[in-house]
Amino acid sequence: MKIRVLGSGTSTGVPLVGCSCATCISTDLRDKRLRPSILVESDTTTVVIDTSADFRYQMLRENVKKIDAVVFTHHHFDHIGGFDDVRAFNFMLRKALPIYLMQETLDNLERTFIYAFMDTGQKGGGVPVVEQHIIDKEAFTVGDIDFMPIPMMHGKMRVNGYRIGNFAYCTDTNFISEESFALLHNLDILILDALRYESHTTHFSVDEALAAAKRIGAKQTYFTHIAHNIKHDDLESRLPQGIAICYDGLHFEI
Repeated sequence: MKIRVLGSGTSTGVPLVGCSCATCISTDLRDKRLRPSILVESDTTTVVIDTSADFRYQMLRENVKKIDAVVFTHHHFDHIGGFDDVRAFNFMLRKALPIYLMQETLDNLERTFIYAFMDTGQKGGGVPVVEQHIIDKEAFTVGDIDFMPIPMMHGKMRVNGYRIGNFAYCTDTNFISEESFALLHNLDILILDALRYESHTTHFSVDEALAAAKRIGAKQTYFTHIAHNIKHDDLESRLPQGIAICYDGLHFEI
């Protein structure tokens, strides 16, 4: 399977609107970070994890012609904001698009995009048409891709990371339980939240992410959900072997 990083930035994206810090004015393309999302592809199945607020542009940039499902981590807007644009895939596929998400995520998706889930009297240019699959802690399969939810905490909010074979995607977290650490053994590649150098109430700091990565022990770890406080080459030059920073467009096979 192939993993493509669609976005590696925080909720504001990088550069931050109106900011002139060293990262925001950087000419290094690795410092241009869209909102967080990845694409998972096998020979027959393509799945997006989170319809980020930059979903439309991410699909165009990566020339994605079809997706078979969307898997959501949680309901914060930077992870669901592009939901309306799944209707482009409805137009092409002429069927509902399966979505896999926790009940709380669906509840918030329905409130944010009420017109897609309730009869509001008119549909205008169309609405997203989805087939809902509620998940919690049990493994599930999309096409030929197996997903194992990794329950984590994002401040006081339950979110899901996902393990796919020898790869795991754990964005938006500042706490991983013992039970969830046990689900992250023997990884080849891990993508892990590391927002900024300073501590934060809902995200791992760089030092906290380094400690979690050391405990998990993946052969290669990439940090994601990076804020504009971090310049790519400044941090990467200080990271130990086996740990690097995600950037938009990064791809690898698992």
